[in-house]
Amino acid sequence: MIRIENLRKTYGKIQALCGIDLHVPAGELFAYLGPNGAGKTTSIRILTGLTRLSAGAAALNGHDIAAQSTAAKRQCGLVPQHVNLDSELTVGENLDLHGRLFGMPAATRRQRIAELLAYVELGDRVHSLVKQLSGGLKRRVMIARALLHNPRILFLDEPTVGLDPAIRRRIWSLIKQIQQQGTTIFLTTHYIEEAEFLADRVAFLDSGRIVAVDSPTALMAGVGHWAVDWVSDAGLQSAYFPSREAAQAAGAARHNGFTLRRVNLEDAFLTLTGKKVATDANAQTVHGQGHGAHAAATRNPTGGQAKKGH
Repeated sequence: MIRIENLRKTYGKIQALCGIDLHVPAGELFAYLGPNGAGKTTSIRILTGLTRLSAGAAALNGHDIAAQSTAAKRQCGLVPQHVNLDSELTVGENLDLHGRLFGMPAATRRQRIAELLAYVELGDRVHSLVKQLSGGLKRRVMIARALLHNPRILFLDEPTVGLDPAIRRRIWSLIKQIQQQGTTIFLTTHYIEEAEFLADRVAFLDSGRIVAVDSPTALMAGVGHWAVDWVSDAGLQSAYFPSREAAQAAGAARHNGFTLRRVNLEDAFLTLTGKKVATDANAQTVHGQGHGAHAAATRNPTGGQAKKGH
């Protein structure tokens, strides 16, 4: 559904994307994760026709984004990172304008607007001015707008940024419902737990390059299953272990306290993007997270096998 080959983008001497290769099949919810400046939004802007690529190729549902730009744009809907609704128009007027831009007949627009506002639970707000809506309601309007022309692919660029946890989870539920109806979803987010919960597969992007692509479960298993966190003079440190028993034993050997928890996707991200600083011969993975300091390796008294991050 989404095919990217050697995708590159440069701004003067700055390389925003350094040769991305990626295939997202139909119906998949694919998460694209990376720190600020990694190239996430640049990738989405290229795929949705808002920015020209410098080299390489990409296609949406078989339509080349450069050679068949109009057809490619019709394949996708976009929910951008920042709210870009017209605040002086009503909810219905914003959606109607979008439908007009896509050449939808008036009767089709009215029917589709009613369906989608009911779908995002905003049927009673069709005549409300956008400026009167909360942040969470605006996000739901933007999702409805992106779906108005029945796209095969939905791009979500930080769709829950700035929302409180309860509203964020409500948006998560809506996103999963959209996927279940057959829409391919390409998601960027800074909330790594969001990707862990929603995504079928995840790509870790760092400095314009993809460093890993796999399911959240597989990425986490590559680091370990249990983690021990503790605070040292260098900041917050973490070590990863294949079993709870090994992690518990390593934590118990410390005299300044520790926290035992399951490995999460953020641990995999920190390791695979090179944020991990040190390993020793026993603990699976060790990294420092405090004040940018280098972490000292910790010993796993149970003798777990070391595993170095890529």
